[in-house]
Amino acid sequence: MELAKTHRPDPAGDQATAWTRTEFEAQLHAQGAGYHIHHPFNVRMNSGQCAPDEIRHWVRNRFYYQICIPRKDAAILANMPGRENRRLWIERILDHDGYGDYTGSAAGGIEAWTRLGEAVGIPRDDLWSLRGVAPAVRFACDAYVNFAASAPWQEAVCSSLTEMFAPQIHKDRLAGWPTHYPWIDAEGLNYFRSRIPLAGRDVAHGLQVTLDHFTTRTAQHRALDILQFKLDILWTMLDAIEKVCLDHPQPPWD
Repeated sequence: MELAKTHRPDPAGDQATAWTRTEFEAQLHAQGAGYHIHHPFNVRMNSGQCAPDEIRHWVRNRFYYQICIPRKDAAILANMPGRENRRLWIERILDHDGYGDYTGSAAGGIEAWTRLGEAVGIPRDDLWSLRGVAPAVRFACDAYVNFAASAPWQEAVCSSLTEMFAPQIHKDRLAGWPTHYPWIDAEGLNYFRSRIPLAGRDVAHGLQVTLDHFTTRTAQHRALDILQFKLDILWTMLDAIEKVCLDHPQPPWD
């Protein structure tokens, strides 16, 4: 998977007037129209139309993304030259891997997702085996990690700005799933609950880096391409999961 170039620079290149910070931020937010909250599978899932095995397929495949997140963030951290940014960025790794006594809220997002897996009927060891993860999901997630490791760190930070759109998708799940899927233990939904405040904190840092770094019109178009690349990764994952559900309505690991 390669970085798409959907926002071509203006013919005048760097001579074109750069957007103001407010205008540029608005352009970044406008990319939310392509967020996977609008994917048909997510719409169906959040409206209560998915069968239990479809939910399990989603949880199982999305878990691969979850375990890639701290690897992605560690790659970005390694490329950051200034400790001011590293001090902020390292919190993202701890958010997912856990910290302190690794219990309760300190257990981290990966543990919270593991408990979601258990809540939908996937035993812990089975989830961690990564059986049933679609090749396209692995490919998309690995492409994201590779981009984070090889791109300039400011570009990798920009790719994380899909978090601007994440709180709503989590709120939708918290609002609808208890009614639509009462068979899921409510404790398993804690991952979604925990991510809402963390996303706000992370977006503030990511936006500051992006607005400070991409200061010409050409660079700002580059930032939009980067954000679209990340949106494409998330959309591709749901494409793959939807196909798995069609091809394997009964999970092959049962």
